[in-house]
Amino acid sequence: MIRKALNYMLDSRDRQIMAIAIGKGAAMLQARNIDLTCPSTWEFSAFSQNGEDGILDVLRKQLSSTNRYFIEIGSADGLQNNSSWMVVAEQYAGLMVEGNPKLVDRAKRLIPHYSLGAECVNMFVNSSTVKELKALSLHADPDVFSLDIDGIDYYVAEAIFAAGFRPKIFVVEYNSVFGPDRSMTVPYKEDFSFGVEHSTRLYYGVSVSAWRNLFSSKGYRFVTVDSKGVNAFFVDPGSFDPDFLDAVVGVPFIENLYQLRKFRGDHKEQFKLIEGQRFVDV
Repeated sequence: MIRKALNYMLDSRDRQIMAIAIGKGAAMLQARNIDLTCPSTWEFSAFSQNGEDGILDVLRKQLSSTNRYFIEIGSADGLQNNSSWMVVAEQYAGLMVEGNPKLVDRAKRLIPHYSLGAECVNMFVNSSTVKELKALSLHADPDVFSLDIDGIDYYVAEAIFAAGFRPKIFVVEYNSVFGPDRSMTVPYKEDFSFGVEHSTRLYYGVSVSAWRNLFSSKGYRFVTVDSKGVNAFFVDPGSFDPDFLDAVVGVPFIENLYQLRKFRGDHKEQFKLIEGQRFVDV
């Protein structure tokens, strides 16, 4: 009866969009020729934008133990994120957290139709609200934690660890405008919005080097960045066979493809556009 009610709530456009995403993901999943040492061969996208579905799929299958639970901060409307494939294809439970109430309303129509274990939560996450997130979560060690808020991500990640979370797999967005070597982020601002802070929308987030330093200090291993230069992947080595991790040859840095095309210049040229802004070395 519950399933029938949820089924009724999906309109024909929603059904079509979901069917396309599921079909695309299934086709790409089967078409891969996976080399466990080469993360670029792991990628596919059903609901993710940059191959994250595939990278997370391979990493999840290498876990020594699993609770089949995820947390995603910045989950949008459920159609473009890093957790919907886990929900739809593999019936994972977890939290989809999004600050935009309109996007959450749509996710609440879509996602419960596929898994009653996935909760869609409207919350603007900053360092002060992570404790609320911890109270909502069923697990402090989810298989996957995805963080993408285009702003004060570094400080939120610090708060996540301080709250006692210890995800097995942690995926974070990095900003390639900082290049491969700078270890920096933007200053903390609770209501940070990258669309407001600078007209270029290049002033946001965290460098990949800063992420590597932070996660290393927490005992995590770097795995790779995705082939479009958007996300970096880290794992708790205690949850994996060391032979698998030692064999992986990850890519340390790739230019963000969208930013490269938009500005027709690499990170050095892009950084010149925002070099007058305030930054924090970390």
